[in-house]
Amino acid sequence: MRIGREFLLFALAGVVGFGVDVTVLYLAAPWLGWYAARVLSFVAAASATWALNRRYAFAARHSGGSLAREYLGYLLTMLGGAVVNYGVYVLTLHTWRGPWVPALGVALGSIAGLVINFLSARYLVFRARRGH
Repeated sequence: MRIGREFLLFALAGVVGFGVDVTVLYLAAPWLGWYAARVLSFVAAASATWALNRRYAFAARHSGGSLAREYLGYLLTMLGGAVVNYGVYVLTLHTWRGPWVPALGVALGSIAGLVINFLSARYLVFRARRGH
């Protein structure tokens, strides 16, 4: 049952990450454009979700390395889901028009990358139980 709890907490951290993602995206887009701003917003959101997932979803696990190594490993493993996420984001921008479309792209992309990112985090980053 632990995996179900971890997934729920991971998804809740993703909701917070979505808020960070959209906020940074809309703040940075006037200077960077919608595509480059999305890269910056991804890093901001992934950083927020790493901290939340480390504390809550995977509190009983650890990476076995330093915090810096764990953080960089988390960012790298999130790239699989990020590729799917970014592809859905771009497709959404090319399909619809309106001021809400970038936020919709982030939401749809996040949903598309959710399972890939969860499995990557659980089995590649936070793979060992704490205390073992």
